[in-house]
Amino acid sequence: MSAERLALDEHHMSEALALAQSTLYVPTPNPRVGCLIVRGDQVIGKGVTQKVGDAHAEVMALRDAKSKQHTVEGATVYVTLEPCSHYGRTPPCTSALIQAKPARVVIGHVDPNPAVAGRGIEQLRAAGVEVTVGVLPMQALAVNPGFVSRMVRGVPYAWLKVAASMDVKTALPSGESQWITGPEARADGHHWRARSCCVLTGIGTVKTDDPQLNVRAVQTPRQPKRALIDHKLDLSLGAKLLSTPGLMIFTASTDKMKQRALTDMGAIITEMPQTNQPGKVDLSGVMTWLGRHGINEVHVEAGANLNGALWQSDCIDELLIYLAPMFLGEGLPMLKLPGIDQLTEASQLAFVDHQALGADIRIRARAMNRWQALTEHIQASNERLQ
Repeated sequence: MSAERLALDEHHMSEALALAQSTLYVPTPNPRVGCLIVRGDQVIGKGVTQKVGDAHAEVMALRDAKSKQHTVEGATVYVTLEPCSHYGRTPPCTSALIQAKPARVVIGHVDPNPAVAGRGIEQLRAAGVEVTVGVLPMQALAVNPGFVSRMVRGVPYAWLKVAASMDVKTALPSGESQWITGPEARADGHHWRARSCCVLTGIGTVKTDDPQLNVRAVQTPRQPKRALIDHKLDLSLGAKLLSTPGLMIFTASTDKMKQRALTDMGAIITEMPQTNQPGKVDLSGVMTWLGRHGINEVHVEAGANLNGALWQSDCIDELLIYLAPMFLGEGLPMLKLPGIDQLTEASQLAFVDHQALGADIRIRARAMNRWQALTEHIQASNERLQ
């Protein structure tokens, strides 16, 4: 491929990725996908994947082109994820594309869903459509880390959100933490809640803060599901979390009377296998359960004990840290972790980005071993079909 053609493909794929990014809150458990149809230097159709059960990005873009009296025959279609090739809640997008007869389809990366996994590309090529695979694949992965994680590893992509002082304390010794950060940072935290499929917390946080775990500071067409780790079923029947049905509670308790009282209030109780620590929930098992039930991304807002336990169980992919320009002195840490004897034993992360939010700053950092597993899968899949 010439440098000029590659540059043009990357330009249009960036536009398609921006479309996908615009629909962060909407299509779960489906991936966020953007599609752009181009003829010459003119964009003739645009589309994004709609809410689950409605049309995918490719169909929306084809409809957009048709509504403007454009023919797609001979045009180039840019789509951030391989078009689906199977019947699910909607017909296969490959069929709609083949019928429209574009000359070429350019794809961000291969769909990791085993029901697709290259079959869409093969169908397009068999119909005489030129297909280019692997244009801005890592940027495309960054739009759908949860969907890719669920398909590749069987578990969601989980980020841990904490608000802390400059001396990395998340609350006073009493537990008081409202508010360490300002309104801009809190609104950004609600944006991350809104894009997740599930907000997860622990019973300690519920006892201290009595949170709702819903999205309030940004507009969203849907609310994420809510999940609670409650080893002993200590949740009060008056907790705000129970004011809305559907709370998922993961427990090691076999107290059927308390379980019945909670399910009568709309909670969903799941008894998890205990770990080698009696009375403790298997956190890796929780993530596997969530993955099996269509959860792509998990937003964790919890205390130091659960944060540390999730990290030690290798359940966390990313840290979302909001730092406020203050010192608290004595206080509670971000994560409760055992000490180490040498620096070589330290957990390794890599900074992704940082952003000023009012007086505060947000820092994102990834667990690179977990991120690398996803990128290697995408790279290998793309190479197989190039």
